[in-house]
Amino acid sequence: MSLVSGRVLLTGATGGIGVAIARGFAARGAELILTGRRVEMLEPLAREVAGRALPADLSRREEVERLIREAGQIDVLVANAAVPASGDLLELSQDQIDRMLEVNLRAPIALAHGFAGGMIERRRGHMVFMSSLAGKSASAASSVYSATKFGLRGFALGAREDLRPHGIGVSLVLPGFIRDAGMFADARITLPRWVGTRTSEQVAAAVLRAVEQDRAEVEVAPVGLRLGASFAGAAPGLASTLSRRLGSEKIATDLAAGQRDKR
Repeated sequence: MSLVSGRVLLTGATGGIGVAIARGFAARGAELILTGRRVEMLEPLAREVAGRALPADLSRREEVERLIREAGQIDVLVANAAVPASGDLLELSQDQIDRMLEVNLRAPIALAHGFAGGMIERRRGHMVFMSSLAGKSASAASSVYSATKFGLRGFALGAREDLRPHGIGVSLVLPGFIRDAGMFADARITLPRWVGTRTSEQVAAAVLRAVEQDRAEVEVAPVGLRLGASFAGAAPGLASTLSRRLGSEKIATDLAAGQRDKR
């Protein structure tokens, strides 16, 4: 049986991107376990995709441990959950920073650690981590968010090598600006004409492709943004200077302002 039609645990299922991912796997015959904090949205989605709702707050370590226990044996982990973590460093409280790190970085690592043993025993499994192009290129008002996404990228690429000898795949999906769902869409900011966007369905297709093809990374963004992120990794100082001249600082601060009440 194909992994995409196996038993799939999806975190962050109640967000717009999570819904698209759930529907994508359901269309391929997967048995879905959906988790998120908003029960009022989680249960209707579970009924729609004939899955199981398993509410959990990933900012609480005991909830992460409970999720691992109650989910049981899975074939695919899709670590999609995240909280808005944008904002100038000096605007953030330590409690906000701690929550961002718990949900966006620690929880995916803990879930991977918790499920890896069972996958290795069966020599069957795949893990997908939802990073971001912000995991390759940092900008103003995004220090903590980028820290979590850079960190998640490093973890996933390292874990891919650790688990490869056991027949377990690990992939990263790195969206850019997603126009119909997610944190950027929720902030309702206007981008310059030269900045392209993608859809939640394209992110879902990237997740499925990552599992089926065992891709290390799949970027979901126009070619210009993808090249810009790669350039920033090679020459961060120069890339930051060019990015500021193109208006990235305003985009970043507008995004942070739009997410302020959701930290």
